[in-house]
Amino acid sequence: MKYKSVFDIIGPIMIGPSSSHTAGAARIGRVARNLYGKLPKKVRISLYGSFAKTYRGHGTDIAIIGGLLDFDTFDERIRESLKLATDQGMEFDFIEEDAITNHPNTVKITIEDDDQTFELVGVSIGGGKIEIIELNGFELKLSGNYPAILVVHNDRFGAIAGVTNVLTKYSLNIGHMEVSRKEVGQLALMTIEVDQVIEDKVLEELMSLPHIVQVTKMVD
Repeated sequence: MKYKSVFDIIGPIMIGPSSSHTAGAARIGRVARNLYGKLPKKVRISLYGSFAKTYRGHGTDIAIIGGLLDFDTFDERIRESLKLATDQGMEFDFIEEDAITNHPNTVKITIEDDDQTFELVGVSIGGGKIEIIELNGFELKLSGNYPAILVVHNDRFGAIAGVTNVLTKYSLNIGHMEVSRKEVGQLALMTIEVDQVIEDKVLEELMSLPHIVQVTKMVD
């Protein structure tokens, strides 16, 4: 594993005993909140592997809910997140799953609101670092460390080129990009991490392109 700085080795500033089980869990929850775009009303949190076995003792439960409340890893309110979420009308259930996953610290967050379902799968890979590996059935690899654009589009010729041309126009440097699709010719998902701040006008221009269904911004 490569580290960018000494802080990657020491770990993040955080509330809780474990960078993997607490800080990483909070970051996964916060990415889910960021991508969902608002306070969830009803959440199902499925825990796998080590997460399922130790989530109460290591504070994984309060961390994920704290992230869903948009609290950072060092926010003192994480300790009271379960009560704060309940006070704000959020319903949540924790489910200990038996299925074996590729990584022991895996969580699936399912949000059911207003006749729509949002589903995200994330893993905590150590030192507070995370990877989002699935979003609404699409496979992806999203670190959460950089500003990102997620583009749902029809799987058509020219769709990817159109998006990259817009990013070039606004001098946005792509650090990581991948495309996932469930079936040929159906919906696909572009995941693009960039090095610069993403302005709203970029999203508006992307949304105006042919074959684009939805554009979502995730900030670092």
